[in-house]
Amino acid sequence: MSKLPEQDPTKPMPEQSQGEGEGMTLWEHLEELRSRLIKMILAFVVGGITAWTQKDRLIIVITQPFIQAWKEGGHDTGAKLTYLAPAARFIAEIRIAMIAGLIFALPIMLWQIWSFIAPGLYSKEKRYAAPFVVASCGLFAGGCYFGWKFAFPLAFKFLLGMGDKVGELTVEANITINDYLEFVSRMLIAFGVAAELPVLVFFLSVAGLITYKHMLKFFRYFLVLDFIIAAVITPPDMMSQLLLAIPLALLYGVSIIVAWIFGRKPGAEPPAEAA
Repeated sequence: MSKLPEQDPTKPMPEQSQGEGEGMTLWEHLEELRSRLIKMILAFVVGGITAWTQKDRLIIVITQPFIQAWKEGGHDTGAKLTYLAPAARFIAEIRIAMIAGLIFALPIMLWQIWSFIAPGLYSKEKRYAAPFVVASCGLFAGGCYFGWKFAFPLAFKFLLGMGDKVGELTVEANITINDYLEFVSRMLIAFGVAAELPVLVFFLSVAGLITYKHMLKFFRYFLVLDFIIAAVITPPDMMSQLLLAIPLALLYGVSIIVAWIFGRKPGAEPPAEAA
């Protein structure tokens, strides 16, 4: 019987994953996925119920950019939003509670996603769990705040300031609360997701899928893609498009720095565990 080759004691053992998910069957993986999804749904429901109890305050907060733009536009009457169906306001309040509930539950949902994929990662990769959740939530909240605080007032000021007179015709703004919430929620998600670009680039660069040199070469194409995305997501006015396109371009520059600091340098040998 042939002898197995002896392991050199001076040579470090390759780093292995914790192996929590290596011995799991397909059904056990599906059960784990089901458990994580249930926890995410429960977090969303609890967040939505909590937001429902504060729906009046949330309406005041989410309509503040519109009120500010309305006042600065010099309108004689106070700002108002209308609804055209008896149940429209109730549906709008449910939508506000769902949006706020999703935001409140986002840290728990991200943690559940990380916990599901963590068993297949190496131990040194698992230490990114807390930074991943904190950075993702912080960037998403920062993107939403930027849109709410700076982009929305300018966008509404531009849209509401297009003039009340077209010749002898009077054009009056009569915005429904559901249309307003649809506009704001779409813009909030756009700004929040756009702010996640550095986190995405961080993990892609750590995995060795991209480098800062790749991103530098792709920069000119990204600028074109940036303005196309802004034109599709935002309203058809130039101001709203610039308010999304310019920060997104700046985030791409930050992502290049992130890839340069944390990413695998071009030509570097892959780590032992990847081999």
